Amino acid sequence: MCGLAGIRSATTKQRNMTERVAITGIGVVTPIGIGIADFTSALRAGCSGARRITAFDCEGFDTRIAAEVDDTSFDAGSYVKPRKMVKHMSRSAAFAVAAAAMARCESRLLAGDVDPYRIGVSLGAGGMGPVDLDLLAGQGFAAIASARGQDSDELDIPAFAREFRARTNPISMLRGLPNLAAAHLAIQQDARGPNNTITTACSAGTQAIGEGLRAIQRGDADVVFAGGTDAMINPVGVLGFSMLGTLSRRNDDPEHASRPFDAGRDGFVIGEGAAILVLEREAVAKARGATALAELAGYGCTCDAYRITDERPDAEAAVRAITLCLKDAGASAEDIDYINAHGTGTQMNDVTETTAVRTAFNGSGLPPMSSTKSMIGHLLAAAGAVELAATVTGMLHDFLPPTINFEVPDPACMLDCVPNDARSAQIGAALSNSFGFGGQNACLMIRRW
Repeated sequence: MCGLAGIRSATTKQRNMTERVAITGIGVVTPIGIGIADFTSALRAGCSGARRITAFDCEGFDTRIAAEVDDTSFDAGSYVKPRKMVKHMSRSAAFAVAAAAMARCESRLLAGDVDPYRIGVSLGAGGMGPVDLDLLAGQGFAAIASARGQDSDELDIPAFAREFRARTNPISMLRGLPNLAAAHLAIQQDARGPNNTITTACSAGTQAIGEGLRAIQRGDADVVFAGGTDAMINPVGVLGFSMLGTLSRRNDDPEHASRPFDAGRDGFVIGEGAAILVLEREAVAKARGATALAELAGYGCTCDAYRITDERPDAEAAVRAITLCLKDAGASAEDIDYINAHGTGTQMNDVTETTAVRTAFNGSGLPPMSSTKSMIGHLLAAAGAVELAATVTGMLHDFLPPTINFEVPDPACMLDCVPNDARSAQIGAALSNSFGFGGQNACLMIRRW
């Protein structure tokens, strides 16, 4: 572009760096509720979404529990046009598309309100390849058949290729690409602006929302569908995390298995779902008469650069993510009324996060800090997005979501974790933390509009 159009573009970019960014819509697909109203009610009631796994036969697994989305309540086709496109989507993509449709409905963003080339997508997604059960089965049966044909335990690649071609729809292979959830979302929402997929494990949803904020601030978009999605409740996902020693094995008591900050915690409960937020430049939201639910005010992001699965014991990089977020928002620790913790329920993470927050808030009173993973489980790439949605709804409805299953305090995690019951409170400003495998640290701040 050149001439007047180029000047307008540059002026817009300069203006966007100081304009507020509004959250105008939220859509969620979670183990405790589909849609923001049901989700809010379940949070306030302290409901647990953990159950024995129904997605596959888990007999003999060390961990046999998870927080699944209830398929009797979730119909992806009702959010997709044409409906037949659902068969081309992975489970995580369907979650994201549904959540985006809900978010757009709440934001009342109509076709024609915003230039489609000014609407972006920023999505946190899992990056572990084709892990839907039908694709896993196709690969497994092809491998078995090829080995049998050679009367050997070794994989004969040419034989595997013949068997795999015979058993697999080539289009279905696209479902395993990490960016396809964002692509399907963009197609459904006619979002032709910048489209980014973040695959930073448990921090992906938080980082995606932060990068959506940056896209608006840079002037690259006026509206961004931002959030996270994941669906790893399958044999590979459950076995993999179980082998790492990160999953709870309270198989006989799933509803009480996720217990962040409790002295008896023994790991997280794996979950699935999605949350999408509609982010808007303030002037655009005002021009179309949108209702701002909250301001997305700050974002901080760092990496431990330490170990793949372990966090720095001194939490130095996590502290920096929090302080960068506060600085980005022009806020101080004293301004924060609530923190939605990463709070996985693993021995190491809960201690390290407590250290990070205590250090970042040095000299300031610690605000209440609860973990909604106690209810929804750990949604991996979707976790941070769903947790920010929980934080926004707490701000809107004047309550702090609880940390359920808190029975015995851990001396290494001495903080106000809003134990067991939601608490009435007004939230003026809040943080949401995410800390992922690989040392990924991300923090978001929201402010009452």
